[in-house]
Amino acid sequence: MKIFSISVLLAPPNAPSVILSSATDLSSFSFYQRGSLAEFMTFFSKTVAERTPQGQRQSVEEQNNVAHVYNRGGAEQLAAVIITDKEYPIRPAFSLISKLLDDFTAKVPQSSFDTPSSISFTEIQTYIEKYQDPRQADTIMRVQQELDETKIVLHKTIESVLQRGEKLDNLVERSNALSAQSKMFYKTAKKQNACCLVM
Repeated sequence: MKIFSISVLLAPPNAPSVILSSATDLSSFSFYQRGSLAEFMTFFSKTVAERTPQGQRQSVEEQNNVAHVYNRGGAEQLAAVIITDKEYPIRPAFSLISKLLDDFTAKVPQSSFDTPSSISFTEIQTYIEKYQDPRQADTIMRVQQELDETKIVLHKTIESVLQRGEKLDNLVERSNALSAQSKMFYKTAKKQNACCLVM
């Protein structure tokens, strides 16, 4: 079980999302893959945050990763995304997201959201280190009934989150946020995974 990325985003409706704070742990990947993976996780986080309606939670699988996202909306227009492997349990992931958003809003003034580079939220690095063990995350919100009452949508592929006619391959190709190297890495990984599919 592994958390690869945690992000807090400004996610206004009908507008691009902006990462306000993030942390990654890509130590389980080779040194040469980390830059491309970090770019892709940023891209993946922004994409699922923008396509999650305000007030909703969902989990989206892409290859061997799952993005758990909660678009809290409200006056702050905040969302949080945690990208994990498939073994990381859903409930602790969403407990961690709720705790992260509460902590972020308590420590970061909304007036600083317009200049993300000025935001200092070093606690996010502690989150990614401490909660690699999902038992730690689950204990932080054990009393919280909201998760049990809220329907969490699990999407088997990112394609089910995208708009009608939209394809992830096309988004990756058109994205200015991904370098040519990251785009090539995505295509190569997709081809390698495609050979393993059983029809």
